[in-house]
Amino acid sequence: MFQLIYRKYGRGIRWKDDLLAGLTVALALVPEAVAFAFVAGVDPLVGLYAAFLVGLITATIGGRPGMISGATGAMAVAMTAVVTLYGLQYLLAAVILAGVIQILTGIFKLGRFIRILPHPVMLGFVNGLAIVIGLAQFGQFKTNHRVVYEKTDGHGGGSFQVAGDWFSWGSSELWIMIGMLVATMLIIQLLPKLTRAVPAPLVAIVIGTLAVSLTPLTTTTVGDVLEKQRVLQAERELKRKQFAKIEPDLVVREVEARGQALAAVELTRGEIEAGLGRRIPEGLKAGLPEIRVPEIDWKDSEALKMVLFLAVTLASIGLIESLMTLSLIDELTETRGRTPRECVGQGVGNVVTGLFGGMGGCAMIGQSMININSGGRGRLSGISAACFLFGFILFAPKLIEVIPIASLVGVMFMVVVATFEWSSLRLFGKVPLADIVVIVLVSGVTVLMHNLALGVIVGIAASALVYAWEHAKGLRLHLRKSSDRKRTYEIDGPLFFGSIQEFKELFTPAEDPEDVYLSFANSKVCDHSAIEAIHSMSEKYRRLGKRLHLHDLAADCSKLLSKAGDLVEGQYFGKVGGGTS
Repeated sequence: MFQLIYRKYGRGIRWKDDLLAGLTVALALVPEAVAFAFVAGVDPLVGLYAAFLVGLITATIGGRPGMISGATGAMAVAMTAVVTLYGLQYLLAAVILAGVIQILTGIFKLGRFIRILPHPVMLGFVNGLAIVIGLAQFGQFKTNHRVVYEKTDGHGGGSFQVAGDWFSWGSSELWIMIGMLVATMLIIQLLPKLTRAVPAPLVAIVIGTLAVSLTPLTTTTVGDVLEKQRVLQAERELKRKQFAKIEPDLVVREVEARGQALAAVELTRGEIEAGLGRRIPEGLKAGLPEIRVPEIDWKDSEALKMVLFLAVTLASIGLIESLMTLSLIDELTETRGRTPRECVGQGVGNVVTGLFGGMGGCAMIGQSMININSGGRGRLSGISAACFLFGFILFAPKLIEVIPIASLVGVMFMVVVATFEWSSLRLFGKVPLADIVVIVLVSGVTVLMHNLALGVIVGIAASALVYAWEHAKGLRLHLRKSSDRKRTYEIDGPLFFGSIQEFKELFTPAEDPEDVYLSFANSKVCDHSAIEAIHSMSEKYRRLGKRLHLHDLAADCSKLLSKAGDLVEGQYFGKVGGGTS
C-alpha cells in the first residue's frame, strides 16, 4: 500500500533520487512554514508541526506519489480572523473538522469533479499561483520591520500589522541579496546540463550556505527571520490587547491617533515578555508534539459558527488546491493520481495535525514542483521530506537557521519559472477570446484576492456562462415536411435554460397547420427550463386548436419529460416518446 521505494517508471529503483529530492524540499519547507504561521497569527512551531504531520501522512496514504503537502498561504490567510478573535484552540478545532469534511468528500468520491475543470481555468490557476509565489518572495527585500497601526475604514478603525521598508538602492544588503539570488538561479539552471546525480536546488542551497558561513558576506538567514518575526508577532499581540482596553473609551476621531501612538512605542524583548506573561521562544528546536483535544467553549454559539464556517472554507481551499496540484503533476509526469484517496489522505492529515497542535495544510504546488524537478517521484520523496524536516527541528536546528534567505528565494523564483505556463502567452489569436478572458480572470482573482479557491470558482462560473451563451446561439429549426394538415420540424442543438428564448422565437403557431410534429433526433431536453418552454409552446398551439407532437426523443429525455407529468401534458399535448399522438 505504501509503495515507499518501488516505482513503476524509469529504470530500476530510484530511491536515491527520492531521498535527495526530499532533503531539498525539507530545506525549502522551513521558511515557508514559518512565514505561513506568521500570516495565520500563530507560533512558527504550529506551522512546522503541520508541515511535518500533513506532509508525512498525505505522502504515505494519499493518492498522488511525489506530491508535497504542508502549511500553505492560501489556508493561512483564511485562518487569521479566527485566531485573532478566538485563539489557537478554535483554529485547531476548525482544522480537525475540515479534515473530517475532506475524508467524507473522498469516501463519497466528490473530489472527482475536479477532473472536469476547463483547461483555461487550469491555466489561469497555475499562472496566478506562480505570480502569487513570486510576489511573496519580495517581502524578503525589506528591512527595518516594525509594528504599525493601519487604518481599515473611514472612521479611524484599523489593526496592528507588521510592516517594513524596502532595501535602499545601492545598499550592500540589496546587492548581496541579488548576487546570491542570481547565483542560485544559475546553478539550478546550468547544473543539470553537467550532472543529475544530485538535485540542483540542494547544491545551490549548500553553496549559498557555505558562502555565508565561510566568507565575510553578511545577509539575512532563516534564523534571523525566525527571531525577528517571533518578537514582532508577540509585540503585535501585546499592543492589540493594550489597545482593546482603551478603545471603548475613545471617540471616533481619537482612535487612529491613539492606535498610531501605541504602535510607535518601542518595546524591548523583556517588556514584551512581561506584558504577555510568557517567554518568547528562541530558535527552531522543539520537542515531540503532544496529542490534545482542542479546548473550546461549546456554549459559545458565535464561536462555534465561526469554527464551522472556517472548517468548510479550509476544507474547500485545501481540496481545490490539492486536486489542482494533483492534476498538474499528473500532466507533468504523465501518470495518474487517485483523487478519492488523495481527499482521504488530506483529511486524515488535517485531523491528526489538528490533534497534535498543527495549523493544518494541503498540497503545496511550489514544493511539489521542487520535488518533481529534483527527481522525486515516489512516496519516499514526500515521506523523507517530512522526516528530514522534523529531524532538522529536533536535532539540527542550527543547520537550518544559517541558510541564507537569498538562496531560498532563488529556489522559489525558479519554481515560479517552472510553474508558469509560458505557452499560454502564445494563445492570443489561436483560441477563442472567451478562453483568454477566463485565463486572465482566474489569474487576476487569484493574485488580487490571494484566494486560490475563489479564483477557481470564478473561473468555473465564467466558463459555464460562456458555454451556455455559445450553445444558446446554436439552436436551429429545420422544416422537413409540410402539407395542408400537418408539418414536420427538426430541431438542432440542446434545449436548456440558455436557449429557451431562442426556442420560443423559432415557432409561429398561427401560421402552422393543425398538426405539428417536432423531431428531437438532433436535440436534447436538458433541464426544467426546457420542460417549461415545451409546455408553454404546446399551450400556444392548444389555444389555437392545434396539436404539437414530440418524437425521436432520446431515452433520457423521454424519461425526463415523463417524470414532469402535468408540467408538460396539456389537453392537446403530443404523447412523449418515440411516437405521435
